[in-house]
Amino acid sequence: MSQSSKANQLRWLWLGFGLTGVAMLSATAGALLAVSLSTTPLMQSQLTAEQAAVFNSGGISKTNLQLPELTRPVNILVLGVKVLASDLGEEPDPNLGGYDPVVNSFDGLSDTMLLLRFNPQTKKLTVLSIPRDTRTLVEGHGMTKINAANAYGGPALSAQAVSDLLGGVRIDRYVRINVQGVEKLIDALGGVTVYVPQDMKYTDNSQHLYIDLKAGKQHLNGNKALQLLRFRYDKLGDVGRVQRQQMVMRALMEQALNPVTLARVPQILSVIGSHIDTNLTVEELVALVGFGVQTNRDDAQMLLVPGEYSEVGQYDASYWLPHRRSIAPLMTQHFDLAQTNSRRRSSVPRELNIAIQDSTRDRKAVERLVKKLKKAGYRNVYVAEPWTEPLSQTRIVAQTGDDKAAQRIRETLDFGEVQVESTGHLNSDITIKLGRDWLQPKDTSD
Repeated sequence: MSQSSKANQLRWLWLGFGLTGVAMLSATAGALLAVSLSTTPLMQSQLTAEQAAVFNSGGISKTNLQLPELTRPVNILVLGVKVLASDLGEEPDPNLGGYDPVVNSFDGLSDTMLLLRFNPQTKKLTVLSIPRDTRTLVEGHGMTKINAANAYGGPALSAQAVSDLLGGVRIDRYVRINVQGVEKLIDALGGVTVYVPQDMKYTDNSQHLYIDLKAGKQHLNGNKALQLLRFRYDKLGDVGRVQRQQMVMRALMEQALNPVTLARVPQILSVIGSHIDTNLTVEELVALVGFGVQTNRDDAQMLLVPGEYSEVGQYDASYWLPHRRSIAPLMTQHFDLAQTNSRRRSSVPRELNIAIQDSTRDRKAVERLVKKLKKAGYRNVYVAEPWTEPLSQTRIVAQTGDDKAAQRIRETLDFGEVQVESTGHLNSDITIKLGRDWLQPKDTSD
């Protein structure tokens, strides 16, 4: 793609994002956008006709005399890619101590894999995290880690592997962003405020990767946020990274779509132009942004492909082994995918596994909560490791995506907030992250 063509696309994208912000103040902006949007995909790679056919070619948005809006549910595959110079056949420079730098490319292993569903009918945004070490069939390459699909065949092969893993789900579009782009995008958004769950320290001189973070709530710039996202050296390994990704994504959702962020559009567009590859058109991208502006944070659902780690020596490498029988009901509930074997695991109280992660450091409060849950018929209740972040409000986390079961627990307890995400205890159906709201005077009958 020529530089002038890219520049032209960025001008239209600037207009699209700008008008998305103005639309919150004036409906007249839509008339201007209707006559000016480009429909050329913002692609930095070329797909063959066969590769392009992997994606649903049907339209996903419309523009009349208003801003573009989604016309149907849309599934988008997002690939975060880390590419080293050696991945492209370049020899490390011996004069730099064998330094193997990260380069601005999209052709390597995918470090992060997400399937996003934007549903204008339910007003919900669903994010399904796919661990990079997931063992699955990649066409032409056998059983391997799913993150290799991008290196073997780009976004099309990745989309095919993800669709096959998830029971044939349709994938409409893709977005690839490299780690340099993630860092710059977070900087362009003004950083992100999160709670770092533990001290993190790791050094890899060959990549000039230096992770040094202290536990606690803090505002991270792009470099620090990337350290948080890339750290893998805790007991949960890759799934621990997935959980931190979900924490960062939720924090970004809460702060990104506001007037301050809209003022940063020039920096954001610069990142999009140089570090993102996608087959979304400008119109479609603006429609997605418009959807995001209207999405309530409580309607953002973050899920994880159910599974477990392989045992030591079971395979030639460490894998995340997907639970395929659990995938079917998950896809049926959250992606509207019809399945013949989509029977969901029972959510009868006595059969749910409920973990309690205490942030209050009050042992008696935990004991009182266990007693109340068991009195209500929840038999499989256990106390897991404490939640390190002090919480003022209890979070009832639907770890496996069963928001209805989580809501029933919320009604039983009469406190806390329900969150659909996979940041809870790995073996639970529901995780209760106990906050200080539980320390208020309680009925002694509990």
